[in-house]
Amino acid sequence: MGFEQLAGLKEQLAKQAASNAAKKKAPHVRRPAPAAASKPAEPAKSAKPAKSAKPAVPSKPVDPVVHTIGKLQKRFPLAFPKNPAPKVPLKVGIFEDLMKHAEELKLNEKELRSAIKVWCRGNRYWTCLVQGAPRIDLAGEKAGEVTTADAERAVYLETNRLARSAPAPAPAPKAAEAAE
Repeated sequence: MGFEQLAGLKEQLAKQAASNAAKKKAPHVRRPAPAAASKPAEPAKSAKPAKSAKPAVPSKPVDPVVHTIGKLQKRFPLAFPKNPAPKVPLKVGIFEDLMKHAEELKLNEKELRSAIKVWCRGNRYWTCLVQGAPRIDLAGEKAGEVTTADAERAVYLETNRLARSAPAPAPAPKAAEAAE
């Protein structure tokens, strides 16, 4: 394809894009179809039913806990920071505080329990549990400190998770098999 042809194609695509933009701005105005000098008019094709049209982005089902955590992050951003911000140690008994806001958040006890369980599990939360670090309430105020036992448990949980995810070592050859 030569430069002249590319320039012509570019010009044609620009006109087509402008035409499409104009159609989107005023969909109620019917525009006449452009006359094609070299091609005979094609018969109109029947419109496809809306049911067969697929969405541009396929939607995946989202875990309800993700929605619940999203609500908590919007309502209590200091206690439930969004990634990549590090998580903060939550106040012991924060669930009871959340239950006071359950009606306002339109969440039930089961949803809140599941969200707290998921939130307080994993490396991102365990790394914030450092001895002496302040625990945070829903308003972001200090409500206690991380104890030595809590910090040790977080290290224990993280090392166990790493041990489970590490590949199993290859079995060592037995002495009897090695002698043969």
